[in-house]
Amino acid sequence: MQFVPYLNFDGDAAEAMAFYAELFGGRIVYQSTFGEMPPMEGMPPLPEAAKGRLMHAHLQAGAQSIMASDTMPAMPGQADAACAGGYRKPQGMWVAIQVDSAAEGRRVFDGLARDGQVAMPFQATFWSAGFGMVTDRFGTPWMVNVPGAT
Repeated sequence: MQFVPYLNFDGDAAEAMAFYAELFGGRIVYQSTFGEMPPMEGMPPLPEAAKGRLMHAHLQAGAQSIMASDTMPAMPGQADAACAGGYRKPQGMWVAIQVDSAAEGRRVFDGLARDGQVAMPFQATFWSAGFGMVTDRFGTPWMVNVPGAT
């Protein structure tokens, strides 16, 4: 069994996934837009503003994966649900990353923190040689941790 974070974005999923691929040393193994979906019976017409948004992306970094998509743009008269349109910031969760060294933790943390918002600076703690919490510029909250006590 493997747990795979599935991230949502508000039109910048392609930019975010390209950034994560570079930062984490991975590659995007699949990516498609809503505009590339085949037509399906009974599906309402796709708004022009949605066609360039990512329907699905899959990033592979070693044995780990992150998947993502953009939400549909908010459309008047639709139900208040992410799949019906309209982005909501992540709440009540963090994507946790375990790294092998404090130097690697610092590199990853600093990359995520660039133009983001630091909740807890990356530093040694009683449980770790390095730990920090940051919300990146795309709105995704991350915890970067070096396993093992200092």
